[in-house]
Amino acid sequence: MLCLSFLAGVGLARIGSLGVIWCAGLGLPLALGWRRQTIMIVLLAAAFGLNLGWWRGSVYMQKLATYQSFIHQKVTIRARATEDAVYGRKSQLTFIADNVRVNDMPLTGKIELSGFGANSVLQGDEVVTDGSLYPGYGAYQGQMSFAKLQVVAHNPSMVNSIRRRFTAGMQTALPEPLAPFAMGLLIGQRATLPDSVKQDLLMVGLTHIIAVSGYNLTIILRASRRLLAGQSKRLSTMLSLGLIGVFLLLAGTSASIVRAAIVSMLSIFAGYYGRNFRPLNLLALAAATTVWANPFYLWSDVSWYLSFLAFFGVMVLSPLVQTRWPGHWHQTIIGGVALESVCAEAMSEPFILYIFGQMSFIGLPANVLVTTLVPLAMLLVTVAGLAGMFAAPIAGWLSWPATGLLNYMLDAAHLMARVPRIFIQNYGLPLWIMLGLYAAVLGLTFVLWRKTRPPKPATITDMNEPKAGGLTA
Repeated sequence: MLCLSFLAGVGLARIGSLGVIWCAGLGLPLALGWRRQTIMIVLLAAAFGLNLGWWRGSVYMQKLATYQSFIHQKVTIRARATEDAVYGRKSQLTFIADNVRVNDMPLTGKIELSGFGANSVLQGDEVVTDGSLYPGYGAYQGQMSFAKLQVVAHNPSMVNSIRRRFTAGMQTALPEPLAPFAMGLLIGQRATLPDSVKQDLLMVGLTHIIAVSGYNLTIILRASRRLLAGQSKRLSTMLSLGLIGVFLLLAGTSASIVRAAIVSMLSIFAGYYGRNFRPLNLLALAAATTVWANPFYLWSDVSWYLSFLAFFGVMVLSPLVQTRWPGHWHQTIIGGVALESVCAEAMSEPFILYIFGQMSFIGLPANVLVTTLVPLAMLLVTVAGLAGMFAAPIAGWLSWPATGLLNYMLDAAHLMARVPRIFIQNYGLPLWIMLGLYAAVLGLTFVLWRKTRPPKPATITDMNEPKAGGLTA
């Protein structure tokens, strides 16, 4: 209730501001009565979360208001690139930047920059641009196109150097378009993937395999746990946390990656102390944490919503369906992937139809034929990338298993994308229908939860009460 009401408060900040005094007034009694499990404490937590979110959103809105005076104006921007630039629309170098200063005034948030003038822009570079600033979209507060780019400082790091060497090794070991597809599988780097491949994956509902998410991180963590199975619990925990840190450094800090890292760390700590975790609590806490860091996620980041909707389908809805479905088919790899895919699509598809107006009718068989091979593909392309880094003369021999598997995955997607009428576009879903569909899914989830909830343990008082027919337990 605290986390969900916090999210509601951040949403209300778009219509008005709120001071911190209300949060302080509600926080003290909540802290004093936190351990009391009463309705009053729950309502107090909800009120505190609502006011805290409203205050946090109001503070962020005040910071973003500074952008309005520069929108549609020609300005000079100094910023730091958060990723390596790639060639985008109209052959422009395109990248995301933070630490933004407009006319020497510091601004919060991130902006998208595109332009000409620099040979390359690498992650960490300080860039000065001249051009007209326009409103941003998604999680970005502004954007500038056809700007004059000038790199004024380089800030190289060991992590960025290793990532670039690994990317170069992957391009040495694998041909096009397998190399960019492999980087998409590993760390979600898909900017260099050909548009034809992106379109095939979109039409068959496989875009998620090249969008780095919790699935990639889950595979890595499962491998580390199996490697240290039966060893020190502390060593296994430290290795898992270290892998999460490396994954964040290599893949970046997008909304889906940060969400996956937060949920993974919470589940690791819960397992370390012998505790079970409730998926709904993890989702609410991860959502509140990411929105606290950047309220713009809640306001306009479509990928943030899709990430949590799919996560709800996989972590909450899928296990409930498994407990009520007869047989053991869903315990196999193919059956598990098929069920998780259906549940994830059930949660994300209404939102996709409402926002994008598009839908794939072949997503389930495509996920069964391709997604089940992603863990093996990640292992093989890692071997190929390392071979390209350290053993370039024989990289072709060491990478042929990855080449065969990646060719199969792309060919399968291409063939399924050629099936007539498996992909619809420009079919907008009204808001009230989308909300009705989600209400139906949540109602089904509640019914399944009620039927699978374990019975309340009997107390001594219950055992001594007379039962029907005059019998006493």
